[in-house]
Amino acid sequence: MTHTGIVKWFSNVKGYGFIEYDETEEIFVHFTGIQMEGYRTLRAGQSVKFKAVEGARGLQATDVVVLSENDKEQTAPEDNQE
Repeated sequence: MTHTGIVKWFSNVKGYGFIEYDETEEIFVHFTGIQMEGYRTLRAGQSVKFKAVEGARGLQATDVVVLSENDKEQTAPEDNQE
């Protein structure tokens, strides 16, 4: 099943983040699940569509495609501590 959501945060350093969907749910996303050419990354606030699959540690987003470039210029909390 395909879902749409908004990127909550994504860490380029760690290669993962979370997507908010269905108003109250969050799902893990790893850079390997992002469908794009070149460097695979996401930015907070981007609208995305994805498939939810059961991974080793629970639900994980795969086949992630960016729908819009609207972003909040937000990074993961650990990225801001330099």
